Amino acid sequence: MRSSPTETVLPEVLTELPRWLVLGVGLGMLASIGVAGVFAVGVHLFPTQPRKTAEIVDGDARRRTEIRQYLSAIGEAFAEDHFVEGQEVAFYLPKRDVAITFDARAYYRIERSPTYAVLCEHEMPGVNLGYRLPFDTPEVEFGDEEETDIDPREAAFSVLGLPSGASEREVKAAYREKVKEVHPDHGGDTDEFRQVREAYTTAQKHARA
Repeated sequence: MRSSPTETVLPEVLTELPRWLVLGVGLGMLASIGVAGVFAVGVHLFPTQPRKTAEIVDGDARRRTEIRQYLSAIGEAFAEDHFVEGQEVAFYLPKRDVAITFDARAYYRIERSPTYAVLCEHEMPGVNLGYRLPFDTPEVEFGDEEETDIDPREAAFSVLGLPSGASEREVKAAYREKVKEVHPDHGGDTDEFRQVREAYTTAQKHARA
């Protein structure tokens, strides 16, 4: 039986290739298979454990309680599960026109409106809310001491790459530079951009005039 032209040419092409190239391609394929195998074994032995719904609900309920206690402690009137710009928010301060939410999507939609939006992480202690509000709040101490070890003011300056007590001018300049790096329109991360904005708001309150 006569071989086809393709079958005759293919072995000739392979024999004409440099030995180092054939060896390199072979080793590359073996390495790829090995890495894929390691990932497969890793996923099987150490699967990612999703957070339980009960844990998330408990965390939300705890933060809501802490925020409720904080707002009551500073004498601020509020409404819970209120609708602002078509978005349901956890708390709304009618006298201040401030919306407090745990939902990032709601935060960004409300942010484009006249209402001042505050986004709270599920892990944020309720007492730290005061540093994010757009008005002066009295000092209030309550809750778990372990959760309030980190000073939000120092953390805000740190996010902007500044020492505590930097001037207003330094805060503005650092914020402009930081935004260039993290803005979503420039390929940055949405969560990091939000953190920078919140840090800027807090740092402005405590910046040196």
